[in-house]
Amino acid sequence: MIPLRDDNPARTTPYVLYGIIILNIIAFIYTSLTLGGDNARSGYELVPYQLITGSSIGSAIPYPFWVTIFTSMFLHANFLHIGGNMLYLWIFGNNIEDVLGHTRFLIFYLLAGVAAAAAQVLTDPMSKIPMVGASGAIAGVLGAYIVLFPRARVTSLVIVFYFIQVTALPAYIVLGFWIILQVINSLIMVATGYNGGGVAVLAHVGGFSAGVVMILLLGGRKLLNGRRSVEYRRPNSW
Repeated sequence: MIPLRDDNPARTTPYVLYGIIILNIIAFIYTSLTLGGDNARSGYELVPYQLITGSSIGSAIPYPFWVTIFTSMFLHANFLHIGGNMLYLWIFGNNIEDVLGHTRFLIFYLLAGVAAAAAQVLTDPMSKIPMVGASGAIAGVLGAYIVLFPRARVTSLVIVFYFIQVTALPAYIVLGFWIILQVINSLIMVATGYNGGGVAVLAHVGGFSAGVVMILLLGGRKLLNGRRSVEYRRPNSW
């Protein structure tokens, strides 16, 4: 299930969202050119072992290792990685920035990324596998979206074996499906003792959970007072 757009217009221009996307693209192009496409080995990726022990295992950077919690949010492994992340951020991020305002949205985004990194690091603190990507911070945005706009209509590409169709679905189905997959993957990893590379699904779960908690602490759906209600309506063709 791949979201394509949502029917949930924002009232303000999401300048912070645009800035985050541009920074991610610039970082990806820069690291691709300077590292030959190996974006996960720039020295600014988050390595749990380095963060916990303070000992470098690769390229040294002129900053404390805690800085990589933030720099890793703007690094991506490949085109598909950054493309998928920026697609989700583009579709769902503007409404959260609209509700929170520019400054609070930036803080919210970064804190979600920190929570995501913490979830992954605490699971395997001695891992020497680099973590990169905006997925954890974006998961926090998705968590806020499902709280605030659960019934917003999201046009999605649904693929089930040979069945392929573009259809509109409520946000709670699209995002609920996404987080359920992350939870299942996390449980499989825990059950099998797998701590290898690949997608940091525990970071996704941590970021999503942090997003839900933070938006509730900020007032939840009370933040929408005075705004037009966003409801899901089935297309007439159904």
